[in-house]
Amino acid sequence: MQVKGDSSLNKLIILFVFDKMEVPLSENTILDMCCSSNNWIAYMDCQPIIAQLIEHGFIYDISTSSGEPMYTITPDGRVCLANFFIKIPASTREEIALFIKNNRNKYRRKQECVADYYMNKDGTYTVYLKIIEPIQPLLELKFVVPNRQAAKDIYKKWEEKAASVYSLIYDNLVD
Repeated sequence: MQVKGDSSLNKLIILFVFDKMEVPLSENTILDMCCSSNNWIAYMDCQPIIAQLIEHGFIYDISTSSGEPMYTITPDGRVCLANFFIKIPASTREEIALFIKNNRNKYRRKQECVADYYMNKDGTYTVYLKIIEPIQPLLELKFVVPNRQAAKDIYKKWEEKAASVYSLIYDNLVD
């Protein structure tokens, strides 16, 4: 359900998404949730609305690392949402709440588990894996693999395996 041309409603929808997710969100996550996976807001409208919400103090950047900025709702944003959330149609609120309930963990993992790889001069590949908490990285791994296929396999598995890898490393080093 996309509402064309209603900027204040779109701002409320984004604030509602922040409120329901209960975690900081990246711009890419907001765009994916509100525009790509759903049709709540037009893609071209979403980025300027995020900038306006930041400018007016309803969301703010909590990032301290060099990674992708992470935003969270401010107390003023919560007050605004509490005062005007009734302007979001009930059907849209229900759709958003259901979508977030069913996809919260997927989006959290996607934001928290970052992977990349690149080719080295000698033909091997370096794989860079990271678990990000909102304030700072929780774990960073960088290692060399013999070929691109191995790098791609690790890259694809990281989101699913990050928690167990972290646990294994932690248990082996702390105990």
